[in-house]
Amino acid sequence: MTHNTPLSPRPLRHLSDVHRRVLTTAQLRSHGVAATEIAEQCRPGGPWQQLLPGVVLLHPGPATSEERLHGALLFTAREPVPGVPAQPTPDSPHRTVYADAVITGLAALTLHGFSATPPLLALDHVDVLVPRLRRLRSTSYVRVLRTPALPTPVQVTGLPVAPVPRALADAVADLTDAEAVRRLLTEAVRGGHCEPAAVVRELTQAKLLSRPHVVDAVDSLVAEGRAIAEARLYRMVQEYGLPDPVWNVDLRLPGGPHLGGVDAYWPEQGVAVELDTRAPRQDEDALWSEYARKREHLERLGITVVYLTPRKLRDAMEQQAAVVRTALMAADDRDPAAHVVVLPR
Repeated sequence: MTHNTPLSPRPLRHLSDVHRRVLTTAQLRSHGVAATEIAEQCRPGGPWQQLLPGVVLLHPGPATSEERLHGALLFTAREPVPGVPAQPTPDSPHRTVYADAVITGLAALTLHGFSATPPLLALDHVDVLVPRLRRLRSTSYVRVLRTPALPTPVQVTGLPVAPVPRALADAVADLTDAEAVRRLLTEAVRGGHCEPAAVVRELTQAKLLSRPHVVDAVDSLVAEGRAIAEARLYRMVQEYGLPDPVWNVDLRLPGGPHLGGVDAYWPEQGVAVELDTRAPRQDEDALWSEYARKREHLERLGITVVYLTPRKLRDAMEQQAAVVRTALMAADDRDPAAHVVVLPR
C-alpha cells in the first residue's frame, strides 16, 4: 500500500487536504486499516511515518508547518464522544477533533500575524493548552501547558488558537530576553491586536509582573497604548467635526484645590474627556474609585466628564464622537459650569 492508495471502502473525500495527510491511528482503524498495516506502513523507509504518539503522517519526508500544527492538536485533543462524527464540520471545525486543545505561545502569535515571532517551521516546539486534569505529557515538538480554564479560542485557518493576550502571556513566560519581550508587547498594541489592559491582566494572572524585564516592557506597552489612544482621540475630533478642545490639561478651582487632569476640555461647554487607560499593577477597584471620585467632584461643579476607552475609540470611533457631540450640545440645557483654571499638564 502507498499513501495514495484508498485506505478502505470508507472514502476520505469529506476530509480537508491536511486531514488526509495527518490522521490518528484510531481514525485510520475506523477507515479499515489494521494496526499491523499501520505499523508496516510506518516502518523505516516506508510511505508513512509516526509524527507523534498515535498520530501518523501519510507521506514520507518532513512535515509542513500546517501538518505539525494539526498533528499537535490531534495528539492533545480529547477523544471524540462515541457516536459523534470524528471529523470537523463547517459550523464547528474544532469542537470534536480538537476538543480541549488550544494552540498558544509563539505559534499562536505567528498564526495571528505577528512579524516579531519566528516562522512556524523555525519553532522548536508548539505550545498547546489543555485542561489541568488531562493526563498528557509533552513529547517531541509538542509542549503541553495545563490550565484551570481554557480560553475561548479564536479560529485561525481552521485551528483553535488562544486570543492574543493569553498567547502573549504564555510566550513571555518562556522568554528571558528583555528586547524580545518588548518587541512582542509593542507589536500587540501597535499592530492593533489588543489593548494594553488586556495584556496586563493576562500577565498579572500568570504572575509574570515580578520579573523586572517584563515590568519594563509593560511600562513601555502602557506608554505606547496611551500614545495611540491619544492619537485616536485627536483624529476623532478632526474627522467628525467636533469643536477644538484644549488638550491634555489640569483643572483647578481659582485659588483652590487641584481637580485632576483630563485629556480634552471644552471650557465654553464645560465638557471634559478622559481616556480610561488604567495603569498596570494597581488595584483596579481602587483606581476606578479614584476615577469615580474625580468625576463626581467635577460634575458637582457642572462639568460633564466623558470616559472613553482605547478599545471603543478603535472599534467604534463614530459612536464615541456622537457621545461627545451629545454632551457638547446638552451644555445649552444646563446651568453654566463653575469657573475653573485650565493649566497645561
